Amino acid sequence: MFSPVFPKSFQKSRFAPLLLLSVLALAGCTEAETSENTVEVLRPVKVVEVKAPGTTRSLDYSGQVRARREMALGFRVSGKITERLVDVGDRVATGDVLARLDTSDYELQVRSAEANVAAAERQVETTELSLKRARDLFAKNVASKSSLEQAELSYNQAVAARDDAASTLDQSRNQVRYTDLAAAENGIVTAASGEVGQVVSSGTPVVTVAVDGEKEVLVAVPETDILAFQPGKAVDVGFWSYPGLTLKGKVREVAGSADLRSRTFAVRIGIPADDRVLLGMTAAVRAAADTDETLVSVPLAALAEKDDKPIVWTVDPARATVHARDVEVVSFDADGVRIASGLSAGDLVVAAGTQFMTEDLKVKLPSEVAQSALSASAEHLTMR
Repeated sequence: MFSPVFPKSFQKSRFAPLLLLSVLALAGCTEAETSENTVEVLRPVKVVEVKAPGTTRSLDYSGQVRARREMALGFRVSGKITERLVDVGDRVATGDVLARLDTSDYELQVRSAEANVAAAERQVETTELSLKRARDLFAKNVASKSSLEQAELSYNQAVAARDDAASTLDQSRNQVRYTDLAAAENGIVTAASGEVGQVVSSGTPVVTVAVDGEKEVLVAVPETDILAFQPGKAVDVGFWSYPGLTLKGKVREVAGSADLRSRTFAVRIGIPADDRVLLGMTAAVRAAADTDETLVSVPLAALAEKDDKPIVWTVDPARATVHARDVEVVSFDADGVRIASGLSAGDLVVAAGTQFMTEDLKVKLPSEVAQSALSASAEHLTMR
């Protein structure tokens, strides 16, 4: 207890008792404040209970909605593009002209072929007259058999030459028609690489059309998970544009080899028809894969680090203290962190504020967790 000391002259003063009472009251307040300041402050924490390990793990990949069939259309002949009549996003119907080539050279070939056909026709007429004369002379025993056969041979050659010229004419006319690039089926233009003035060779893709009909989702899967995507496997497909929309998809095709750059396999997943799903949308594919490992999951925020090793902070509900525990992290997914060892079912893990934790730190547990701990302790004492 604080004992004030006053000079003798002041002690004889009539104000001494009052001053002494004031000093004693002030000392009492200071001691009360000191007692209040020493009250232990508990840090509230958010905890999660570790669930029993499952035998499956979730695989999540993002992909893109595409048409099941896409046609990269190109001209069947070479030439310079003079018109491109469509742009990306345009809808086209069967037979619609998408682009055109310069037809000048091909029209000249048609004229040349027409002239050759006309000359061949004249040659056929000439040899036909010669054949008739040879037959008349042979019938009158004026011409020999060999002369008749020669006339017949010349006529047959002229007919063959005429047929060849006619075929060349048809081919030339076809090439003129091939200078128009037409849509083979109804669809939507997804790419247009040809520009006016560009010289293209036959078969070079100029316009890509996504054919109307069934859609699919294309995802890239690494080789570590490709065995979980077998043709016919059912998966869930969600869409970023529609958070509440989930369609049941089915793996339709798995690439036979990995991409040389990304080392991933292209997986095509068929989805049912839905007018809300548009080409080019981003899709989220979730599939379940069997696993032989007994893995448990905790939120990502529960993972911490100590001495360059991953740890989590577990809670002792009886003492309301936290303790660091080493864990072995296997992977990260949408559910959080997957852990192979270090935790077991029923453990309480700090799920937020791990940066403030220290060993044996007293914490304030949520009311339901604290009540559960008290019930467990009471049950334990009863059993004893």
